[in-house]
Amino acid sequence: MLKRFNIRVTGIVQGVGFRPFVFNLARSLALGGWVWNTSAGVEIEVEGQTEQVNSFYRRLQGEFPPLARLDSVEFSERPLQGERKFVIRPSSSGEMRTVLISPDVATCPDCRRELLDSRDRHFRYPFINCTHCGPRYSIIKDVPYDRASTTMAEFPMCLDCQTEYNNPADRRFHAQPNACPVCGPSYRLLDKTGEPMEEQADLFGQVRQLIQAGAIVAIKGIGGYHLACDAFNGFAVDNLRRRKVREDKPFAVMGGSMAAVRQMCLVNQTESEWLTGTVRPIVLLIKGTGYCLASGIAPGSSCIGVMLPYAPVHWLLLQPDDVWVMTSGNRSDEPIAYEDADAKERLFGIADYFLVHNRMIYRRVDDSVLRVVKDKPYMLRRSRGFAPAPVALAGEYPCVLAVGGELKNTFCLTRGRQAFLSAHIGDLENLATYQSYCQSIAHYQKLFDIRPEMVAYDLHPDYLATKYALSLELPGIGVQHHHAHIVSVLAEYGINEPVIGVALDGTGYGTDGNLWGGEFLLADCRQFVRLGHCRYLHLPGGEKAIREPWRLAVWLLYELYGKEFVRWQLPLAGRLPTGWELLVSATAQGINAPLSSGVGRLFDAAAALLGLRSVIHYEGQAAVELEQAAERQAGTVLPYDIQEGQPKILDFRPVFAAMVEKLRQGKSSGELAAAFHTTLAAAVVDMVGRISRDTGIRRVALSGGVWQNMTLLNQVIRMLQQNKLMVYIHRQVPSNDGGLALGQAIIAGEKIKESR
Repeated sequence: MLKRFNIRVTGIVQGVGFRPFVFNLARSLALGGWVWNTSAGVEIEVEGQTEQVNSFYRRLQGEFPPLARLDSVEFSERPLQGERKFVIRPSSSGEMRTVLISPDVATCPDCRRELLDSRDRHFRYPFINCTHCGPRYSIIKDVPYDRASTTMAEFPMCLDCQTEYNNPADRRFHAQPNACPVCGPSYRLLDKTGEPMEEQADLFGQVRQLIQAGAIVAIKGIGGYHLACDAFNGFAVDNLRRRKVREDKPFAVMGGSMAAVRQMCLVNQTESEWLTGTVRPIVLLIKGTGYCLASGIAPGSSCIGVMLPYAPVHWLLLQPDDVWVMTSGNRSDEPIAYEDADAKERLFGIADYFLVHNRMIYRRVDDSVLRVVKDKPYMLRRSRGFAPAPVALAGEYPCVLAVGGELKNTFCLTRGRQAFLSAHIGDLENLATYQSYCQSIAHYQKLFDIRPEMVAYDLHPDYLATKYALSLELPGIGVQHHHAHIVSVLAEYGINEPVIGVALDGTGYGTDGNLWGGEFLLADCRQFVRLGHCRYLHLPGGEKAIREPWRLAVWLLYELYGKEFVRWQLPLAGRLPTGWELLVSATAQGINAPLSSGVGRLFDAAAALLGLRSVIHYEGQAAVELEQAAERQAGTVLPYDIQEGQPKILDFRPVFAAMVEKLRQGKSSGELAAAFHTTLAAAVVDMVGRISRDTGIRRVALSGGVWQNMTLLNQVIRMLQQNKLMVYIHRQVPSNDGGLALGQAIIAGEKIKESR
């Protein structure tokens, strides 16, 4: 008996070899019909014997290509049309544009083999790709995902490539970025002024020689420029740090092989899988005993960010034993360069040479960064390889634009059960970053055809994202920073019941106008109650106190002891700058001394008190160095105080008093750094336990930038679980402000649903 079915598939089904898969499956079952890309996904009609049609339907959902993701498969029976041949039809644009875009994907094993095979026509071609790998998001201008809608449109395929593209049996059947040395884009080597080098043969060998000789080379890749140099060459690394104006923040490196990575770092099975998988993010690894890279790469840190080659050009540049610094192509605090003219201008004076290509990058995409916690990913920066794939939501949500925060900005658009969190954008205070932010929002709205009915924004009136939101002709809703943090965890797990949310952070605007950041909330996706927080501290000099941790430390000492402390043998007392007494006096009068409950500030003060860091050069530096000082030390619990009430107040002044006493007794900074962590973990668990007993809530969600501290995170998880509490931490989005927009969007969506 003959049957004909119409099947509509949504999800990540374009640019991942889905139509060739359908074509070959239908042909193997002797079915007639067609398949085409639409703006909603893929539509299929198959006609043939009932058993074959049923088999097609089953296998469609069980054998789809590895990079595809099926969100829905709907089918309906149609009248027979007598088709015996199966074809791929030209794409349909349609009215609805709900197709998903694949993230950029690392070079697959088959392409890598051909890249290094002298008998293959793609031998050493740095743009080799197929339906299983290559660029997607960074080159797409519009949907449906066809070559004409990508930056490959200006490279007409040669006969060989067209033959591959048209051959259903070929791995490059309908691979939109398909190209070869004859017809595709190409690389050139430029000197530091942007002029082409005389010798353009064996470009990649030349670049490797330059790197070995100590040069810094700007390399254009998939989502933007990297600045590269030899990670073993201390002179080159120091030069890069000086030119890039990057004083202390660690550089990420790329190893030429897994063996090279294992030579310098400890790598467990899960970390290895992420390093070698289809995403290939930067993974934070612990340095091993064989670590021997230049000291300037990750000074004083026990960890280093490592990645393996993910684009064909990387395989051509690095040999297996090589380890190169591969840091974003920018000056500190600027966005990564991705346009050629901009790169030559902004990287002038940093790069000695430019390795450029003539394929336009339509949207910049930074490398993603994660570390492995409890054998699962713990996201630090969600970008290449992840965005723009949506986060799946537990329920249907109206269309909302959430604009995110100020630092580590991402934005989020929701549609149905999908939350499209943008790739990492960065610090909006930079004009170029802000412009990129506005362009990316418009691009996302077009790609995913989302017309938001509400915009969600942070309460901080000075955030540029907030000002942007308020400039839109949309109903808006302000969302408290730490409520958004906690809800971003709930969204990952599909939880919409009240939880105890522990949002530990540096700074977020509170509903009382003060700066929050040590928050214990009773929260769900609609509302929150502040049940506890860290005691407010004055920030002497306002924001300057964040960049100069000695200010808060000296204020704490003054609060505890008056000016008596300057006569004691404390690391901080001997380093106080001229004028500190005036600062203390002004703070005591409340002059330019806003109140903060931020736990990040407690870390700052502790690091300054112990003489570890008085002035920071990148966000969180004092906390990072305090954690490093605590390594391999057994921490003891110091006295702290929790004042009962509504809200409860966690007072850490007794901890600082105990640290001062122990410093005077000669205890080491390492012992006290460990004690600080252990005490904070104990205090957090104590506070959560009290709230749990008061409310009966057993679920605890952890979010906020402070939870990037692994020492604190692991201690708190262990202790909460010992107390039989259920703990939820981030897995899909960062715990820092890079995940904020997801929480904002969900809260706004719930408000809309509530109002209907």
